[in-house]
Amino acid sequence: MSLAHIDTARSIQNARPALALAPAPAAPRIRAVPEGTEARGFVLYVGIDEAKAAAAGTSLHRIVEALKALTEELAPNAETHAAVALAPAGAGGRDVDVVRLALQDPDALARHRTVADPDRAAGGVVVDISRKRVVLDNETAALTYKEFELLQYLVLREGRTIERAELIEKLWDAADEDDAPNERTIDVHVRRLRAKLGRYEDIVRTVRGVGYRFDRHADVSIRQSTTPSPDIF
Repeated sequence: MSLAHIDTARSIQNARPALALAPAPAAPRIRAVPEGTEARGFVLYVGIDEAKAAAAGTSLHRIVEALKALTEELAPNAETHAAVALAPAGAGGRDVDVVRLALQDPDALARHRTVADPDRAAGGVVVDISRKRVVLDNETAALTYKEFELLQYLVLREGRTIERAELIEKLWDAADEDDAPNERTIDVHVRRLRAKLGRYEDIVRTVRGVGYRFDRHADVSIRQSTTPSPDIF
């Protein structure tokens, strides 16, 4: 798969369809992002090839132009960038899956790796928040309760660097003062956690002088039930 960029600055006469906007209903609430992060934009995967677009009386370029025009109308200061996902002629699969794979969507990459290499179907890391367990290459990791809590806290705040003091405050009860670690011994807890993660230890990254961060890899999947985790953020 590869990417080709669309020059959306090029104007085409009569290319933009009329955008008749009905009164917008109240916007649904977006799921909260982890504390310390902010939403900076979004990706909308559109699965449609040129033949299907032509059959609908349009083209990929016109669809892009229409979406760009709508964005400019709703948020004039927004910046946009469009890319087309290319695949070999005659390749099968759902259009939207091809797009997600070409644009390096982590979940799509993980599924593709499973299909392409059956021997790795059960491989990688599964952080199962609903069952409070971690599975490494189809083997359950022998994490302690506190080690899982530590990993879960980082996972639910993906990409954010967590200071050691925050880990102590959030994961150890004030009533457990005798058992609570200091900022040095929190490093020991993380070191033990990493040892049990084995070759996947680098999903927990050290930010020197600050704390720790969870980085998602294509080999990592997160499972949650429909019931929110007790670790609310």
